[in-house]
Amino acid sequence: MKMTGAQILIECLKREGVEVIFGYPGGAVLTIYDELYRADIKHVLTRHEQGAAHAADGYARVTGRPGVCITTSGPGATNAVTGIATAYMDSVPLIVITGQVAVGFLGRDSFQEADITGITLPITKHNYLVKRVEDLSRVVKEAFYIATTGRPGPVVIDLPKDVTNQECEFNYPETVNLRGYRVLKSVNALQVTQAARAIMAAERPVIYAGGGVVISGAHQELWELAERRQIPVTTTLMGLGAFPTAHPLSLGMLGMHGTRYANYAVSDCDCLIAIGARFDDRVTGRIEDFAPKAQVIHIDVDPAEIGKNVSAHIPIVGDVKQVLTELLRRLDTCAGETPWVRQIKEWKETYPLTYERSGELIKPQYVVEQICEVTNGEAIITTEVGQNQMWAAQYYKFKQPRTMVTSGGLGTMGFGFPAAIGAQIGCPEAVVFDIAGDGSFQMNSQELATAVEYKLPVKVAILNNQYLGMVRQWQEFFYGGRYSYSDISCAPDFVKLAEAYGAVGLRATRPDEVRPVLEQAMAVKDRPVIIDFVVDRTENVCPMVPPGGSLTNMMGG
Repeated sequence: MKMTGAQILIECLKREGVEVIFGYPGGAVLTIYDELYRADIKHVLTRHEQGAAHAADGYARVTGRPGVCITTSGPGATNAVTGIATAYMDSVPLIVITGQVAVGFLGRDSFQEADITGITLPITKHNYLVKRVEDLSRVVKEAFYIATTGRPGPVVIDLPKDVTNQECEFNYPETVNLRGYRVLKSVNALQVTQAARAIMAAERPVIYAGGGVVISGAHQELWELAERRQIPVTTTLMGLGAFPTAHPLSLGMLGMHGTRYANYAVSDCDCLIAIGARFDDRVTGRIEDFAPKAQVIHIDVDPAEIGKNVSAHIPIVGDVKQVLTELLRRLDTCAGETPWVRQIKEWKETYPLTYERSGELIKPQYVVEQICEVTNGEAIITTEVGQNQMWAAQYYKFKQPRTMVTSGGLGTMGFGFPAAIGAQIGCPEAVVFDIAGDGSFQMNSQELATAVEYKLPVKVAILNNQYLGMVRQWQEFFYGGRYSYSDISCAPDFVKLAEAYGAVGLRATRPDEVRPVLEQAMAVKDRPVIIDFVVDRTENVCPMVPPGGSLTNMMGG
């Protein structure tokens, strides 16, 4: 049966099980949009292409299914670049379909032309420029396969306008055959056995769990490993939710804004079991001082991550769930509480996460604690980037995987709100909170219109300190208190802004107003709610490891 390129694209998306697409139309993709008009696929019209990419990203993170977004050519495509890079850094499966000028106009500086495959080459797992309609169905099949297998990531399909108009016979391939692309199906049994022996022999082991545990769906195996061998668990920012924060063996997050007891434990352990984590610089601090006494076991699906930042004594390449399953078969149960666990308990009692309470000023940590209480720790939390992100990571008690949605790798301000929109569409029954800063929220606040149009009850808690808070904190600590252009007190009235879009706007200026406005927000089911928490302007995120310092050299907290 003959079909146009646009028809082929829509049919391929259906066969891949795509139920929702986030996008923004334009001249180069009008033929696709004309087919979408008739298709049985939901389309969410965002107000900016960056918002579409982040929304698709948020949808993918909470559902585990690939997110899909569409932009037009040129500026439409380049507006999505930040969203693509965000997904790439955090290993999120994303299919980005970009319109392109007609094949005959490529390379001529045509109207709204941009070399998007060239631009996105370093920030995609793979990308395609489709010049023949006969190649389109194969490309879509390959794109979904690449995006979702091995270490997930974004794939761009760049479609010239004339390709979407051309016709050919439609055949959707059943299999994929990609030279040079291999998905590891087995685990090296010898390496797993070596790891089991090292764990059994260790006196002070620590598990360091990253986002790979969440992606692999290995949280149950992680839990079993920790409890069976009585091993304390610390997570990266991306690993939050992989292990319950309230569990007695939980150390919380480690690194620059990690807990003191997590940083002490990693610095003193004799065996570090890194699972689906990549040792980024915010975690390790000064690399020479990171886990100096430990034998390092590194489990990761991506062989390029093994030894990249920290040398592994026992490397294991493979899917985390598969490796942990094999590992558990080789481990017996640890009898009772160990001296190491008792040491960890002592550190947790001596150095708890804390902050100075106030009866007059709202402390941002208090807001996060109250959000956790009012949602029973069961909400999906998205964050912006900066102080709000770290307070959310420190003070919200995550219970389940895929409930922390944050830009951990790229650190993208403006991510949290559109990601919350995607998360709410992916999980319509869930309570979704975006914990935001006033600076970050203003970067994509136009997506209020999207949330209102689709009646999404997303809650946005703005921790409004009228500063670019983390910038101000660094200026206070490391630049002699010279607050160079970090004061953003010239800002909109967020309550009126919400109301202008048709959302609900609330404000709290005193601690005793925090809980009532949160309960008001929870009662709203048919539209977004913006809560403006006017917080202590000078509050800092502590503890803090100075950049380039060792994990035991912490400030505050």
